[in-house]
Amino acid sequence: MLLGSTARLPLAGMTDKPATANGSVPGPAPAGAAASTIPFNRSGIEGQEAQHIGQSVSIGQIAGDQSYSRKCQALLEEVLGAPKVLLATSCTHALELAALLLEIGPDDEVIVPSFTFVSTANAFVLRGARIRFADIRPDTLNIDENQIESLISPRTRAIVPVHYAGVGCEMDALLAIARQHRISIVEDNAHGLFGKYRQRWLGTFGTLATQSFHETKNITCGEGGALVVNDPAFIERAEILREKGTNRSRFFRGQIDKYSWLDIGSSYVMSDVLAAFLYGQLEVWQQIQEKRRRIWHHYDAELRDWALARDIRCPIVPDVCEQAYHMYYLILPSSKIRQALIAFLKSRGIMAVFHYLPLHLSPMGQRLGGRPGACPVSEAASDRLLRLPFFNSLDPASQGRVIDAICDFEF
Repeated sequence: MLLGSTARLPLAGMTDKPATANGSVPGPAPAGAAASTIPFNRSGIEGQEAQHIGQSVSIGQIAGDQSYSRKCQALLEEVLGAPKVLLATSCTHALELAALLLEIGPDDEVIVPSFTFVSTANAFVLRGARIRFADIRPDTLNIDENQIESLISPRTRAIVPVHYAGVGCEMDALLAIARQHRISIVEDNAHGLFGKYRQRWLGTFGTLATQSFHETKNITCGEGGALVVNDPAFIERAEILREKGTNRSRFFRGQIDKYSWLDIGSSYVMSDVLAAFLYGQLEVWQQIQEKRRRIWHHYDAELRDWALARDIRCPIVPDVCEQAYHMYYLILPSSKIRQALIAFLKSRGIMAVFHYLPLHLSPMGQRLGGRPGACPVSEAASDRLLRLPFFNSLDPASQGRVIDAICDFEF
């Protein structure tokens, strides 16, 4: 069954807090939990991260925009074919940079999906923009391109599609709308690094795009992000805004003999110590993706028939998409069943979590004009979606425990 119910279901069991209200990862398992608890997420060493950090420290390059930052940026530019990639302290800050570059201001409007992390909207609200919340598709849970036209006004400046779970949005349709109305697209590609839509990398369609290297992402340095600049006209100013409004980057390249304050900006530059860790992961990105591909397909092979027989939805990946293998989720028939499964898995020492609460229903979202029922697919997904443990080092035995426990669940 496709997710499409307009019924608003109660968030039963929310006091158990399997995740925070915005879907972040829970803390340590409570006292008395099974000793062999399988966490929802676990970061780890994938390559030569430790050696690179040691090298960064030994040569005295621990501030930002030094050798490892340049290596990361060059690698991403080469793989993605992007004109410029700039590391940032987070995907949130990369989104804020995008808002600054587009000169979003008061009375401007920006269209974002309601089913996303707060940063997608907050970066533009900080500039005074009005957010127009769009609902999501019932299959991929991506922004519903068929709703965009109805949300556009003369004040619309940008559309911010989020490639949910690393599955590409319908970019052909979104790009056509953006061209027709002369508005920008900023891809929030926090989930989608190394995913593709119609054989083209996610994050290379919009005027600008953002990446996340948070600990929950496929490629991580704990906290970090990047701005992908696909329009070369924005490169020089992006460097200035990212360096506190100065032309410090040109100074370090030896292009000028001193740097000055030229524009607004802030400190968005990632430490080279974090960049060193990140480079260790980026060096082996293909191996990481292959690990995650195997985990995703094993879940899918073992759970899809079980789910189909019980009116439970598994992820849908359109033929035109090559997903990034960021997560595996189930959409349960109701919130009550979802919470019961969370509790059942917890009793087996397995941590599974829900995801976003719709932004339009949050206190801040309602201050911005959101109202119950405005995005029914987002509301239903929020009530019923469950994310399973998914991380690079999830071994077959542990994944088998998760699958067996799910198949033992009765409702």
